[in-house]
Parts: sequence; C-alpha cells; structure tokens
Amino acid sequence: MNEVLSIVKEDKDIRAGNKKKINELVDAKVLPHFNFTHMTRLAVGKNWRNATPEQKKILETEFRNLLVRTYTTAFTTYQDQQVEVKPLKMKDDDTDVTVKTLIHDKTKQQPIPVNYDLEKTASGWKVYDLSIEGISLVTNYRGTFAEQIQKSGIDGLIKTLVEKNQAQVNKPPSKATPK
Repeated sequence: MNEVLSIVKEDKDIRAGNKKKINELVDAKVLPHFNFTHMTRLAVGKNWRNATPEQKKILETEFRNLLVRTYTTAFTTYQDQQVEVKPLKMKDDDTDVTVKTLIHDKTKQQPIPVNYDLEKTASGWKVYDLSIEGISLVTNYRGTFAEQIQKSGIDGLIKTLVEKNQAQVNKPPSKATPK
C-alpha cells in the first residue's frame, strides 16, 4: 500500500489521470494481491452455483474490470493522504484475517476506516473483500447483483457489467489537474 501511494505521490501523470500509467500501476502493484474468483463468487452469492463455467469466467473478468475502474479513479483523486495500518491480531495457523487501516485525509476531521479481509492461499495472502467506513464492497455488490439476476438472469448481469465497463472505456478522460 505504501509503495503504491509513494508512486502515486511522485508521478504527476498518474495524478493527472493518465489511464495508461494508472492501469500499469494497478496491474503491477494492486491486482496481484486480490482473489477475484473468491470476490466474484461472494458478490454473486447463491446464484454462483447456477452459473456455467463460461458465465463464471466472464463474471469474474467483468467484476475485476469494474473494481479496477474504482481503484484507478481513486488514484486520480490522491492528495497526500496517509495510511495507518493498525496492529494485526492473528495466530500462526490463521488462514483468514482482517487488516484494519485508517486513511488520514487533511480535508476530513475523522480518518476513514478501510478494512481488508484476506485469506491465505497457495500463492500468499489475497484480499477477498474490503470495507470502507464499515460498508463491505462484496456485500454491497451482492444486493445489486441479486436484483439484476432476479430481473434478467445471470446473462442479464453479465450484459450489464459488460455495458458499464465498455461505457467507461469509451468515456473521455477526465481533465484532472495535478496537485
């Protein structure tokens, strides 16, 4: 986290909204630490078991793209916030932990709590959910996804995700100014 924030702080192109550089940073430094299969499965909820292997693969890809957009937007609004990682309470045999952080922002009186739920995998610790100010990303999407699936099935959810992601790709770049 500190490495990513340091890069963002030093790179004027990233802070100005250079999508190519932001995507390269996210791909190299953020995405390897997330378990998108587990996140997608949790977000889709009970409907996951009704999806075909092909639908599961597409859902994971499109949900990943949706989350990447969220991260890339956050980097363009970076203004020297400081991240405080709270002491971690875990035992040697734990396979699931929550890393609690506080984002200190000079423009806000209270720090913003951001918690990362991680699981131990064969390739190391991976994030499978995060909560911002007590609101779980996965739980938030689970409700939205369940509504979409109820209305138009899993293929309808896939179509909606594809359309949202494509709309962002076609959207003109923001005219953020470097800080």
